[in-house]
Amino acid sequence: MMSSEKPTTRTRILEAAWRLLESGQAEGVRMADIAREAGISRQAVYLHFPTRAELLVATTRYLDEVKNVGERLAASRSATTGVERLSAFIEAWGNYIPEIYGMAKALLAMKNTDQEAAAAWSDRMQAVRHGCEAAVDALARDGTLSPDRSAEEATDLLWTLLSVRNWEQLVHDCGWSQGHYIETMQELARRSLVHDPG
Repeated sequence: MMSSEKPTTRTRILEAAWRLLESGQAEGVRMADIAREAGISRQAVYLHFPTRAELLVATTRYLDEVKNVGERLAASRSATTGVERLSAFIEAWGNYIPEIYGMAKALLAMKNTDQEAAAAWSDRMQAVRHGCEAAVDALARDGTLSPDRSAEEATDLLWTLLSVRNWEQLVHDCGWSQGHYIETMQELARRSLVHDPG
């Protein structure tokens, strides 16, 4: 009986944490707040997530699961050339940012004073970096990575270019359309990272 109830309880906890993080009052998201939102005891939350850091990391990963990140990245992962992979990854991640922006904004606001939030943010951003690294590695494999940049420097540059903060500034503050943002990031990445041997 316990095994059939655990996924339901775990999901309730994760969805409660997700709602609270996106509520705009993320600084007050404690285990007790999450338990109250989920309608369970704080002890029940700790049974599933021994630490708040584990819960926050699991919540961000749950969001990826619900939003089906694997399917979104399919075109990038199946690309036959490095240039195609680079373009597809930028499109997939760039179009994902608006959907996770509420949680991202909360974690960004918390991370400088909240170690658990910082751990959750770092976990997800390292996943994005791995995607950038895979695109750069595909360019290097094809011989189309710019000779002016090492693979590590190219990964650093792409990862920074695709940061949530940059998206926020261009789309929210400068009023760019989502389509213009994607096209411009693809163009900037190609100009900065791609060398055409021909």
